[in-house]
Amino acid sequence: MTTGEKFTITAGELVERVKQLIAAGNVRRIRIIHKGRALIDIPLTIGAPVAVATIFWAPVLAAVGALAALITECTIEVEKVEKRTEETEGKKPEESA
Repeated sequence: MTTGEKFTITAGELVERVKQLIAAGNVRRIRIIHKGRALIDIPLTIGAPVAVATIFWAPVLAAVGALAALITECTIEVEKVEKRTEETEGKKPEESA
């Protein structure tokens, strides 16, 4: 199951926030929106180790940094994957034992 959230940040926070989202590991997609238009849509591989993800996404982070130099404020739309628990699967804890 996926969930989404949106938040508005300043350009100075953009690169750091994208790095944090990549490192979180439960993000499926990041979309950077400015004035109602999607500027960058970044699909992420779920479960990639943080070190590999950082190296692999370095060119994308450079592009995000260049974009941050051109805009003052933007919205980040994040699509996250929820971890499955017994409650989300509709099972009672005592049924799994």
